Parts: sequence; structure tokens; C-alpha cells
Amino acid sequence: MTQLIIFTDLDGTLLNGETYDYGVTVPIIQQLKALKIPVIPVTSKTRAEVSTLRQDVGLSDPFVTENGSGIFVEINHNPFNQSPGEQKEGYYVVDLGCPYVQARAGLRVIANELHHSLLGFGDMTITRLQKYTGLSAKDAQEAKAREFSEPFITPKAVTSEQIVAAVEAVGFKVVVGDRFSHLIGPEAGKGNAVKRLVALYQSILSPGETIVTIGLGNSPNDLAMLDHVDYPIVLPGSQGPHPQLGDRGWTIAPSPAPQGWVEAVIAICQQFDVELKG
Repeated sequence: MTQLIIFTDLDGTLLNGETYDYGVTVPIIQQLKALKIPVIPVTSKTRAEVSTLRQDVGLSDPFVTENGSGIFVEINHNPFNQSPGEQKEGYYVVDLGCPYVQARAGLRVIANELHHSLLGFGDMTITRLQKYTGLSAKDAQEAKAREFSEPFITPKAVTSEQIVAAVEAVGFKVVVGDRFSHLIGPEAGKGNAVKRLVALYQSILSPGETIVTIGLGNSPNDLAMLDHVDYPIVLPGSQGPHPQLGDRGWTIAPSPAPQGWVEAVIAICQQFDVELKG
């Protein structure tokens, strides 16, 4: 017997990168839910952001926030034979990151190391964050509700190598992006979160069952997740897959999100005799 587990990024992977549409994924997610195949968001988003989306899509499986800084398992939908973490506001929380105040303080130290100011989400008002992101006021407020990490505007005058060196010198990790980078704790990361969740699911396997992991992502901040699954799948953008993901020999979904997510999930599930109706 094979237990499939699907790990998925959100923006540009499950959701369209421009419109954030996910409508065509809902029937597939409901079929996967009925088959007891977990669909686990692994994202840079906050718990507040993911909670809203999970309600809309109908997900109840665990989820990973802030680039692998926190794993959340609903207390009322805990699939494990144990309490996987501390109880907090209706969830068991596996804390892989650092406290938000520590991330904020770390950003100031790193700015001094770089001799360059760094503008974090915590430095911005809701209105200012809306200007940088295009989010609604409600969505911007949810994006600011950080618990473990601090996103900041990627400075143009500093190389990614310089940013990484300064961050590591003070004991943090960073996910460098084109527009925003994310300062995370030393034990955080999407790959670490995937490994932790796989271990939890292995603890409840029936005799003779094996886990097969599927990962879907679209950008360099998904690399750690995709490196830690059995079947990595890359969602292309309108101009094709991201250059850092397109040349690794990984499966490329036939079209952008959300339709490409549906097509890729149907195809990979067919390989394991799981028939989904798109």
C-alpha cells in the first residue's frame, strides 16, 4: 500500500500568480480529501493568510507557514496519535522558527552589517504595505501578522551573496527573492518542515504501507521543499518555468496555475492507480 502526501506552494502554484484564482482545484482537493490523501500547503504566507484560504478551499490537513518556520495541525483534525506540538488557538504548533521579535531585532543587526537600511514588513503601515504588494487592506493586515519571520524588501544595491553572508554571520537564514526576502530562524526552512511532517505521518502508517511524497512549487523559495520530496513538480509561469527550477530534470506542469496544478496532480496520481476526475 502507498500513502501519497502532496506538499504544495500557494501563489503561482495552487493559485494563479496574477489573479489568485484557484477555483478549478477545489473539486480535485475534495476528491483527495475523500481518498485521505493529505494536501499540505507549504508557503511563505502567515497563519492568518493560510487559515482564510483553507476555509475557502475546504482543506483540513496540516500546513506550513512563513517559509518553513511553523507547522500547524488543527486540534480538531489531528491525524496523528500524539500531540505534535504546543497547543495554541485551536492548533498544535511545531515551532521551527524564531520569535518574531527576534527576527525583527536580527534584521536591524543585519542592516548594520551590510551598512544598508532594510525595510521590513514590521516597518510599514498597512497602507504602505499595500503600495508595495498590491494587497487589499485585509490581506495586508494578515500578511503583517508574522509569528516567526520577517520579510523585507530586497535591496538592489546589495548582492544576494552579501545578504546571505551577513544573515549567516548573525545566526539566521534567509530566502532571497527578487522583490522580497525572508529572514527566518536557523532551524526553519521548507525542507525541514517537510521532513518533520513525513516523520509524523510515518508514525501512523499501517504495516506494509509506504509514503510517497509529491511537491509542487514555482519559485526558488520552493527549492528546499522540492529537494525533499519523491516527485517534484514545477508550475510554469506565463513565460515558462523559473530559470532556477526549469533545468533540474523535474516534471514541468503542462500549464500555469491553477489549471496546471490540477493536470499535474491528476497525472501523478494516475501513476499510483489513483483516478481523479478533472
